Amino acid sequence: MKLDSHVYAAVAERAECLVTDAEMQAALDRMADALTARLKGKDPLVLCVVSGAVIVTGLLLPRLDFQLRLDYVHATRYRGNTSGGSINWHHRPSEAIRGEHILVLDDILDEGLTLDQVVRACWEDGAASVHSAVLVEKLRPHQCEADVVGVRVPDRYLYGYGLDYKHYFRNARGIYAVADQDV
Repeated sequence: MKLDSHVYAAVAERAECLVTDAEMQAALDRMADALTARLKGKDPLVLCVVSGAVIVTGLLLPRLDFQLRLDYVHATRYRGNTSGGSINWHHRPSEAIRGEHILVLDDILDEGLTLDQVVRACWEDGAASVHSAVLVEKLRPHQCEADVVGVRVPDRYLYGYGLDYKHYFRNARGIYAVADQDV
């Protein structure tokens, strides 16, 4: 469903910037340092959780100072809605995971259900080790924890840097909280 241009502009105008572009770049640098310390010399298979983690993956990979390979997993809960449902698997690269050191990259740790299911699937599929990193973690209880976190923000509906609002705003240069009236 497309957003009317007036609605799009109103949502953007009412949103609150929680993390600036400069702060996000610094967070990506810190994440890269932490991941390099953990994974250098392990030749990991990096799994991008599609669609949200496409941006974080694209920005983070050039910062990683080690040999790696890239694949993706497509597990989603939101499907364009502002609240999540059950996990829906579109792509699970089971055979590629067996015996590999895995790095799961996701955009956000909200409730932790998606990350928990992806990490469990990696272990079920025979991974040698599983590491996880998220760009954004909401300050709330989670089903699981990420090994590396870029930024921590209040528990609000967010967009930017891969996070979307009704399929829009993934390309926003910062992390924004949607106004309560727009959720």
